[in-house]
Amino acid sequence: MAYLCDSIWEIHNKRGTAEQWIKEGKYALKWTRLSCHDFVDNQVRLQLFVLAYNLGNFLRRLALPKSIKDWSLRTMREKLVKIGAKVVSHARYVTSQLVEVAVAKRLFQAILERIQRLELSAAVPG
Repeated sequence: MAYLCDSIWEIHNKRGTAEQWIKEGKYALKWTRLSCHDFVDNQVRLQLFVLAYNLGNFLRRLALPKSIKDWSLRTMREKLVKIGAKVVSHARYVTSQLVEVAVAKRLFQAILERIQRLELSAAVPG
């Protein structure tokens, strides 16, 4: 009987985890907005949402520093993707001015360096 109860809790926990993933997709990517009139168009749109969700998880698992690994996809979208910036061009250099609510410059650079290392490791054979 104890084995049966353990199995039920295991199933329940997995279901809860799956529901959290679904909720994250709903709120971060708004993948429930299938506003096309044709079924096939909605199918393609949902597949694009799922691709975006998987890319976000890929980024979270492989490129984010440990200090922010627990960010939700919604937080990643708000703080890393949807940031306002202004490109300023001077005589000898070009800089970008980020909004104050964006992540710290050091953290942003660390994320970019991790992404670059991923790119390099994929390009090198073996």
